[in-house]
Amino acid sequence: MAESIKTALITGGSKGIGYGVAAALIQDGIRVAVTSRSQKSADEAAASLNKIKEGFAIGIESDVRNLESQEAAVAAVIEKWGQLNYVIANAGVGHFAPIGELTTEQWNETIDINLTGVFFSAKASLEALKATEGYFINIASLAGTNFFANGTAYNASKFGLVGFSQAMMMDVRNHGIKVTTIMPGSVATEFSNHQPSEKDAWKIQPEDIGQIVSDLIKMPARTLPSKIEVRPTTPAK
Repeated sequence: MAESIKTALITGGSKGIGYGVAAALIQDGIRVAVTSRSQKSADEAAASLNKIKEGFAIGIESDVRNLESQEAAVAAVIEKWGQLNYVIANAGVGHFAPIGELTTEQWNETIDINLTGVFFSAKASLEALKATEGYFINIASLAGTNFFANGTAYNASKFGLVGFSQAMMMDVRNHGIKVTTIMPGSVATEFSNHQPSEKDAWKIQPEDIGQIVSDLIKMPARTLPSKIEVRPTTPAK
């Protein structure tokens, strides 16, 4: 193996759940590349993460809606560190409106990022993960099994992602690659233009999802928790 220290690529890793996962992995001694559609945002996140362990994070400008962009991100990790062990497909977007008001642009962006983007991340990283018997972790949502009003686009993308992820797991497990779907409920992040505050203390925190990813990676090779539902212990009243 070209490099003994393992590496991870986290899409949408500049904030929220992706950043929380990146911080947890660095604390475990894993080098991380965080992607964002903005190089500035990716670099700022990497600079902050490097305060945990210097030289353990890089930022990459990448758009999950573009396969070539995902291939370039994977290539950048391998060029920098020699291998790719983990991919956390976290990039996501949410548009919520009644079907009569949902625009075609909102529908397309939701499906392109939340579902097709994960397909592109998987296609781009598959050979690299085969080489390391790596791990592909999808950040889905409880909206992948629970539908709700105003959720046509988001529900469709997450229902599709759960199905995609579970089928992918069966496709690649004989290549030594693990696939897990994590399905969080309410998480205190900036998702859908929300600004986290003290009122979000009851919610799952990004570092909680980071802990789950860290624990998954440490599981024995013979054991695969393939789908994990995560909820706040005590929901808001």
